[in-house]
Amino acid sequence: MVAAAPPDLASFTHDRLGLFLHFGLYALAARHEWVQNRERLHPDAYARYFERFDPDLFDATDWARQCRRAGMRYAVLTTKHHEGFCLWDSEHTDFKITNTPFGRDLVAEFVTAFRAEGIKIGFYHSLLDWHHPDFVIDGFHPLRDEPDLDQLNAGRDMARYRQYLHDQVRELLTSYGEISYLFYDFSYPARLHPEIHHHKGAEDWGSRELLELTRRLQPGIVVNDRLDLPGDLVTPEQYQPAGPMLRPPGTPQDPGRSELVAWEACQTINGSWGYHRDNTLNKTPDMLVRMLVDGVSKGGNLLLNVGPTGRGTLDPASQETLTGLGAWMRLHGRSIYGAGPSELTPPPDCRYTERGDRLYLHLFAWPFEHVHLPGLAGRVAYAQLLDDASEIFLASSDPEAPAHNTEMGGQPAGTLTLTLPTRRPAVAVPVVELFLS
Repeated sequence: MVAAAPPDLASFTHDRLGLFLHFGLYALAARHEWVQNRERLHPDAYARYFERFDPDLFDATDWARQCRRAGMRYAVLTTKHHEGFCLWDSEHTDFKITNTPFGRDLVAEFVTAFRAEGIKIGFYHSLLDWHHPDFVIDGFHPLRDEPDLDQLNAGRDMARYRQYLHDQVRELLTSYGEISYLFYDFSYPARLHPEIHHHKGAEDWGSRELLELTRRLQPGIVVNDRLDLPGDLVTPEQYQPAGPMLRPPGTPQDPGRSELVAWEACQTINGSWGYHRDNTLNKTPDMLVRMLVDGVSKGGNLLLNVGPTGRGTLDPASQETLTGLGAWMRLHGRSIYGAGPSELTPPPDCRYTERGDRLYLHLFAWPFEHVHLPGLAGRVAYAQLLDDASEIFLASSDPEAPAHNTEMGGQPAGTLTLTLPTRRPAVAVPVVELFLS
């Protein structure tokens, strides 16, 4: 029987920020991880990347240290993407990294290095496999437009592929110690994708059995929501939810009301998951800080992706982004780790996060001298800027006091006014830490 929510989900949501790593043969093509699909590359043509895959500059320790310095507490590596290429020494296929010029088990090195830096280990594993001979060619497959599609699909057996899928998951979950997170990707059942021929969902993957296997081999593991079954969290991709995510009324836990759901926004630096040499549409560190803060204020995590190059390095733009994110997290991490939404409504252009008896005011726009916080008069014992712990003065507004040329007035009863320095702190998003009384 499938277990309920894993016991360490609180730890997962506490960490708030993780690193996603998309790495595979597509790094050599350097034009998006779906290059085989987009360019309809025949497996024989795609094999040129397998024959030359040699990330000779790969250093798992360097990756792990950049991840830690960026303030990330967990990391998710693509063990196998849709291309079917495996980054570990799988016993069930020859299409694996140990048969390339590189010749080493990259997953093993990743796990060892990241664990040594205190980073929780997550695996991404594709349900699709464009290389496997039993995977039925469908509307996402690179060969989808071949004129002899029925003939190509003759003899392909999803039952055999399903066994292969499960066997590889068993291998991954029994070979590398504790795995905290498994990110399955993705399902396209008929009810959601009627336009896709040979669509695939829970029955095709054997999702219930796969989830049971995952839970049994790794008790406490967090599993996402892409098996065509409810998961422990939902994973919006390339967008930020407008508010806290809710499970609709009618859940077994409480049939009468909606329930908050854990979620994780999966975001790229430039719109591509795999390394894309010519894509320079990079999000700035400041923008990513705002996305992180906005997500945490709504109860979500941020899983930020980097696509390493074919040499196994993180490209300069990605390194600069991680450095910028880390500089902000070093000073402001306690407004993120273990924090979540507040019931209070922040002023315009601001976000609240809350952790225990501390409320964090994130200022997306820097006001001139004063910011007014409704409902907080008498509830704050002390306030300080988080970047340097410098005191911020507090004043409660008198709603009866009229406004004069040089004096404020007319704020609603219960409003707390903070007096800020005129000079904005030199950080991506300034934060005021409020100690609640």
